[in-house]
Amino acid sequence: MAKPKSGAKKTTPAGKAGAKPAAKKNSAARLDLIKNASKRAAKAATKLAKAASDVAKGAKSAVKKAVQEKATAKKAAPAGKTASAAKAAPPAAKAPKAPPAKAPPAKAPPATKSAAGAKTGKASAVPSAPPVERPRPRATKLPPPGEPLTKREMEQLLTAGEGRGVTGEGSLKGRLVVTNDMPHLVVVGRDKRELTFLLQGPDQEVLPAYLDHKVSVSGLIRKTTNHAGVVDVRKYSAKKPDAEVVEATPVETEARLRYLSPGEVSMVTAAGMGAGIKGFAGVRGNLEMTGEEFVLVVSNGGTRQQVSFIIEGKFATKALRKHVGHTLQVQGVVDKTSGWGGRIHAENVEPRPSEARAVSRDEMELVHIEGEVPASVDVRLNHGLTVRLPEHPGFTWAIEPTVAKRVGLREANFEPAPEDGAGTREFFFTPRNPGTFEVEFFLAKALSPGLVDRSFKINVTVKP
Repeated sequence: MAKPKSGAKKTTPAGKAGAKPAAKKNSAARLDLIKNASKRAAKAATKLAKAASDVAKGAKSAVKKAVQEKATAKKAAPAGKTASAAKAAPPAAKAPKAPPAKAPPAKAPPATKSAAGAKTGKASAVPSAPPVERPRPRATKLPPPGEPLTKREMEQLLTAGEGRGVTGEGSLKGRLVVTNDMPHLVVVGRDKRELTFLLQGPDQEVLPAYLDHKVSVSGLIRKTTNHAGVVDVRKYSAKKPDAEVVEATPVETEARLRYLSPGEVSMVTAAGMGAGIKGFAGVRGNLEMTGEEFVLVVSNGGTRQQVSFIIEGKFATKALRKHVGHTLQVQGVVDKTSGWGGRIHAENVEPRPSEARAVSRDEMELVHIEGEVPASVDVRLNHGLTVRLPEHPGFTWAIEPTVAKRVGLREANFEPAPEDGAGTREFFFTPRNPGTFEVEFFLAKALSPGLVDRSFKINVTVKP
């Protein structure tokens, strides 16, 4: 084998890995250079600062020395030589003024720092002013006209909780309020809940002047939420709340009468309903008397829910007495003052044939009670019981409606006295259910069944 030359380098593993230590050596050398350079720069800076401070101290001492010399020259020299001393002094004072020209650069940084500190101190002492709010953008252009709102869309628009997204041309009325410098219209919806609409358009700057006015707007309405929306106002009108016209008190004149509708007539004849109804109508009922007054019983006769009217007018004469106990058709002005009746000013009275009795008393076993005597009686099922009681002027006998239905009240007939005086009332029962029942009779004031004068009871036993 050939031997390698003495000048050739042997390739060994150690030689292959020698590149890495060289790199480490180069980086360390660079670091040393940087450190040395920084040290030298620091030393130069300190020397420069020291020289500047020395120059400044020398300048100060020279200025002091010149001032002292000038003061001593003024004291020592005569008055004639003061001018020459003054002329000689400037060169001495001017000599030390040249070096301080180089000094300011060294002292400039502290001066700038102190000035900056003074500025920050002043800034911290003066309170900062509040930020100026920029005016909010306002809509000044109107969109093109849209489709008119339908009746259904208007209902959705005025319903709280519904109608989100409804858009169209329409009009709204409400009260104008200002929120965040923007005009809003508060509208009372269908269910008495309030809806708020922002008013936009060229009149947006003018509308806040009508705060708390009644405002009517028309334009493009958009309901952006279920409880609010936006109106692009095309037209508007405002009215002051205090500008409402005070209606003058009308002269007391007789109210114009009207014909009562069929529904109102049914309320007039129903118990506990229609109080305050007044008008022209025709009603039918049985004629009775209470004292000297004629009474027309129109429903629930003989019970505490009886509805009756006192007849007034030219027909309320003794000639009407012959029709007591019969059915009459009376036409006139009906005035129902309470739920149990009132008065009727008769303009026409027509007798009507009495209705046939629903139950015939022929071939029926009857039990009779006369007067206000508490008693106990036995009655056969589907047979009759009669109770006859004397009437008193201004009062009438009656029983509870539930008892009348339970015992089977068929008739409550008024029988006038043969001469002037109070009549009698006959109650006719036909029991339909076996058992024992307590029947209470009340002597109550006419047209006021709640005002009871006295009462008494009877016990009825129904046997099969």
